[in-house]
Amino acid sequence: MTDIPMDWTDALPWNDEDDGGLLVCKQVHVLTPDVKTFVLQSPQPRLFRHAPGQFLTLGVDIDGRSVERCYTVSSPPTRPHSLTITVKRVPGGLVSNWLHDHLRPGGTVRARGPLGDFSFTRHPAPKYLFLSGGSGATPMMAMTRTLYDLAHPADVVFVHSARTPDDILFRRELDLIAATAPTIRVVHVCEKDGPTEPWGGHRGRLTLDMLRQIAPDFHRREIFTCGPAGYMAAVRDLLATAGFPMTRHHEESFTFETPQPGEHPPQADEPPADPTDTAEQHPAYTVEFTRSRRTLTCDADTSLLAAASRAGLSLPASCAQGMCGTCKTTLLSGSVDMRHNGGIRPREIAQNKILLCCAKPREDLVVDA
Repeated sequence: MTDIPMDWTDALPWNDEDDGGLLVCKQVHVLTPDVKTFVLQSPQPRLFRHAPGQFLTLGVDIDGRSVERCYTVSSPPTRPHSLTITVKRVPGGLVSNWLHDHLRPGGTVRARGPLGDFSFTRHPAPKYLFLSGGSGATPMMAMTRTLYDLAHPADVVFVHSARTPDDILFRRELDLIAATAPTIRVVHVCEKDGPTEPWGGHRGRLTLDMLRQIAPDFHRREIFTCGPAGYMAAVRDLLATAGFPMTRHHEESFTFETPQPGEHPPQADEPPADPTDTAEQHPAYTVEFTRSRRTLTCDADTSLLAAASRAGLSLPASCAQGMCGTCKTTLLSGSVDMRHNGGIRPREIAQNKILLCCAKPREDLVVDA
């Protein structure tokens, strides 16, 4: 068995420029009626190194167009011969539905990674509290599997919220982990009974009183949260009400609400608007989106994604921080200022690829989007 280092915080990209990060699907596991796990391996023998909780950017070709989405690696780095992603079928979801309907053993996808800072390895502590809702269990599972495989002494409480018992992800494996690891405790919370199983555990949505019952010492734990936007907002409010030090609360999400006209998602390098700014300080340029057949104005201090959102134009995007590559497209004309966080390769930049979320115009542009 290959020796794996204890510290994965300096994990380097494992995809090869030569094979385009190609991965082969080896197995498909059905977890619930709308959730599947896909086991992926490299075409050539290779070990994958990543921090537990990180994600990859998956690329597939749908109707002649390359589409990218972010998925957490649900397998731990302690099992380095394969990667797994656990995907929930989302109504209207372009990539999630394609994966559920078309990816079979022998099929291939492209991937880039690892990406992201959501990992207990970056926040070492003697006690952890993992809070997840729905498919937000995937990064928690990667971290829990890692601690379990290493027989790590950290005290872990893993609280997962689901609609019904039938929707609990990784239930059998978590039960086994909890039964055999003295330092890991798993608690499920369900909103209602399942079609065939009445629920006898904690019922409803996670509340402060419920959390105090489950983990009375939660104030002394490092907390990681992942799940739908509403779930994470509720957890933030719950912890703030309890006076929890939010510097020890860490969250991850790839679910972003569609901005309304006049709104745009915050950008990592975009400062708050200054009411004293003038058009002379921030010149405006014309941006033509050829696929969308829209032309709009964008100033030199606003990202193309933000300008599109303000104009009511919905474009593929996920992290909005230049990490995942979901908003990658081709710049057909003009030049941009782009400060990304690893979501695009140097050779792609040389081929006039840009990330809409962190590209700001230097002149009039034509964009293939």
